[in-house]
Amino acid sequence: MAEPRQEVSFLDRPIARVCALGVALLMVAVLGIMHRDDLFPPEAAAPAADDPVARCLAERAADIDGMVEEGTITAAQADLFKSRAEALCQAQAGGGSGPPLPPQ
Repeated sequence: MAEPRQEVSFLDRPIARVCALGVALLMVAVLGIMHRDDLFPPEAAAPAADDPVARCLAERAADIDGMVEEGTITAAQADLFKSRAEALCQAQAGGGSGPPLPPQ
C-alpha cells in the first residue's frame, strides 16, 4: 500500500525560501541606500579662495611656521598654536560654535 502524502508546512516549501531570499536582498538594498555616503563618499569640496577662515588660517600657519624655523617655539607648541589659531579664525569669521566675541 502507498503511504498517504504528508502535508508539508509552508515554511518547508521552495516558495518560502524564495521569499526569504527576496527579503534578504531587499534588506541589503535598504542598507546600501542608507549607507551610500559611507560606501561611496562624495567628493570633498575645496574651500573657496575668498573664504575668510581659510585666508586667516593660511596667514596664521605661515606666522607659526616662521616662528618654528626661527627656533622661537617647538613643534609641539606649533601644533597647539595652530589649533588655537583655527578656533580664533572661526570665531573672527563668525563660524564658531561659541558665543560671539565682545566688541573691542
